[in-house]
Amino acid sequence: MPNSPESQDPEDLRITRLAVGRETSRVEPDRRVPYGHVLCAAATLGCGPAAIMSRLTALGYADFELPDIPLPLTVDRDDALLIKEEAYNLSWLELGKPVPLRHILGAAGREGRSPAEAARRLTAFGYEVPAGHPLPESPDSRDIALIRTKPGGSGEWLDWGAEVSAYQVLGAASALGYSPHAAATRLVELGLRLPYTPEPGDERILRYGVGHRPWPSRYSSVPSGHVLDVARETGRPPADIVARLAELGCATDGPVPDTPEKDDLLLLSQELDGRAPWLSVNGNVGVRLRHILRASLATGRTPAEITERLATLGHWLHANAKVPAVAEAEDIRLLETVDRSFLDNVHLEHVLRSASLTGRSPADVASRLTALGYRLPDEVDYPEVRGTVAAAA
Repeated sequence: MPNSPESQDPEDLRITRLAVGRETSRVEPDRRVPYGHVLCAAATLGCGPAAIMSRLTALGYADFELPDIPLPLTVDRDDALLIKEEAYNLSWLELGKPVPLRHILGAAGREGRSPAEAARRLTAFGYEVPAGHPLPESPDSRDIALIRTKPGGSGEWLDWGAEVSAYQVLGAASALGYSPHAAATRLVELGLRLPYTPEPGDERILRYGVGHRPWPSRYSSVPSGHVLDVARETGRPPADIVARLAELGCATDGPVPDTPEKDDLLLLSQELDGRAPWLSVNGNVGVRLRHILRASLATGRTPAEITERLATLGHWLHANAKVPAVAEAEDIRLLETVDRSFLDNVHLEHVLRSASLTGRSPADVASRLTALGYRLPDEVDYPEVRGTVAAAA
């Protein structure tokens, strides 16, 4: 019979079976017709939801999920897709239940809308969007990933008014390419709670590196040189900067002096220019001897004095290292060619490479590296002949 739920009339099938991408929504004769199916059918056929219900009623369907407000006169296809749930099988939002924050952000991201606009459209259709949680008017497709407790496709989804830990802010920001301050601000705009109130000065406090992502991640530590730099720039005490970093979920990688010495920023900068990038504490092999010697030449202080001050700042020199009394440019040039730490053995091939790059004889290189504390365990008679200086690799 044409007027039955089993009708195979092509026009009837356009209403009872909807294709959305590779998914299909089909209404069953003995089940309630979802409100989302009615809206999507109206958008697909270019008519009003009332007309869809009238035709389905004529086909024998009697049980409909309906909102407590009048049906909309028309439905745009993009609007209809807002009520499509993210699932392997096509399904629709249920009426009478608060719309999860995850759904609004996911739907808004798919459609290129702002969360506020998506929420307004869902409310206009009769869906329940929790009051008291204003959403941002600006679209951002990263919102849906921002509210996940663990980045990278795992973890749970935060819902309305949930509290976000400082560590999650750092992790989400790192995974999504945000600055932590921008991530925190966006989370507040999405109605979530933080253990701290984002402040404009946080952006400067958290930016400690150079390059594409100069921000701390969930497991990184902020160099103490950065703290001193921010204190110098802002006039805030270093302890104040350290305390704020702790509130933001960050630790420093070494002690920060309350009263820094005049050379501290220079010593703590990788290029010895008092600017980022900053020296990070190496917990395995310690600070490079080359850095100490370069700092000695830059400041006029002895290598021993530099070593002592850096140790106070958390940058220890490995016990195997032997600090020369005077910094020599030739030692610095030699150490530039050594890619071994004081924990590693220096073998024949390493000596020959350094000799080639510096123009010194292998015997001279071996002798000097031994004097600086490197271990050369091979029993080799190194030649005294100097080689031709090669271009550094």
